[in-house]
Amino acid sequence: MLNGAYFSCGSLITLLILSGCYEPQPFVDNASQAESYPQQFQDWQATGLNSQRDDLLAQRPALVILWAGSAYAKEFHSPRGHRFAPADVSHTLRTAQPRSSTPEPDAAALSASCWTCKSPDSARMIEQQGQSTFSASSFYAVGPQIENSIGCSDCHDPQTQALRLARPQARDAMAYAQQTYSQQSRAMQAAQTCGQCHVTYYFQRDNHNKVVFPWMFGSTAAKILKYYDERRFVEWIHPISHAPMLKARHPEYETWSRSQHADVGVTCIDCHMPMKTTASGEKVHEHRILAEETELAEACAQCHREPQAVWRVIQLAKQELEQARDEVESLLVYAHYEAGAAREAGATFEELAPVLVAIRHSQWYWDFAVASHGVYAHNPQEARQLLNEATQIVLGARAELASLLSARGVSAVPYPDLSSKAAAQAAIDLDVPKLIQSKKDYLLNEVDSNWPAVNRLGY
Repeated sequence: MLNGAYFSCGSLITLLILSGCYEPQPFVDNASQAESYPQQFQDWQATGLNSQRDDLLAQRPALVILWAGSAYAKEFHSPRGHRFAPADVSHTLRTAQPRSSTPEPDAAALSASCWTCKSPDSARMIEQQGQSTFSASSFYAVGPQIENSIGCSDCHDPQTQALRLARPQARDAMAYAQQTYSQQSRAMQAAQTCGQCHVTYYFQRDNHNKVVFPWMFGSTAAKILKYYDERRFVEWIHPISHAPMLKARHPEYETWSRSQHADVGVTCIDCHMPMKTTASGEKVHEHRILAEETELAEACAQCHREPQAVWRVIQLAKQELEQARDEVESLLVYAHYEAGAAREAGATFEELAPVLVAIRHSQWYWDFAVASHGVYAHNPQEARQLLNEATQIVLGARAELASLLSARGVSAVPYPDLSSKAAAQAAIDLDVPKLIQSKKDYLLNEVDSNWPAVNRLGY
């Protein structure tokens, strides 16, 4: 409170600008950099060639059950090139149409925070309005203002071309973790620049759905779980088990930061944006953001004498982790249904509460391991530990559930059909055709007509 009046974050920023105490960060359209940085711009455009993505719910129908009751059970694909970010978030069933025909903040449950890392335009609006004002807006109200996909201003100051953290929640979190951006080496700044988005987070519901990095106690899965548990934070209630659930979101920065590569100063940039020599002899970073395994295997040759041997080790780690992942997913599906069966058979809340907390914890550790893209290369050791922890916790929960079920004479539990995504979605009563039609109507009547073309790339 200042002089008896309350100021929103956006109003405070405006006041500081007028008083000369605050200098807002500049942002530019991606296309404006094409003439000054033709090679980098050409490479950035090529991220649009990385268009392949996989339907992970179709590949692993168990995910539908694990995420039942959340938007992730509707649609979940593997990531693709940066240029597709606005279009993909616009089109996914996870961003269903508003509850009413007007895209006002109170017309939909979906916050503008979903745009936070999809465009420099969202970073610009956060800078101008303040985090709380931006996140209190509707996803649909912001959509018509998204004109650029992830690009230049997300990572660079357009006036100096220096690396930067364009998002305030990242600056705040890094400083809180005693990793203040300005005090880091250039290599670490590069990693943090990627880490401003390739990181786990949650929407702080009691503060206008602001994006927050849950690092108060640390950035390990256990420390973040402690943060959530002490705040009794629940992302959703699972409709089958009634467990209070959490969701991990691509914690690449966290898992990388504890890796062998991080220990020797090797960062995201070294592998995904290695140096190259242009036709004119200029040395620049590759801005295509290498993601294909064949390209990444070549990047290993920068440091490793036998890169193919290194890549074979990575592939073996991937196979091992996928097997452990699949086993945990099956155990968690059983646990959710067994908890539901125990409740229906008369188990009390007091009896079920520790089991439901165990399911919450097990699924959190599993999710933190598998939601981190490329963890089999970044930090397979940590992923193994997390999946082992998840396994031990869910096995303990199932043992307790077996006792509860036996005491009530339940000899068989009706587990779901996981033969396909459609079967799994039917098991949780998800009317996908209705969702698809509703989404198509909104895309036709609103997005296709009123939103910039970047929101339709690839569709």
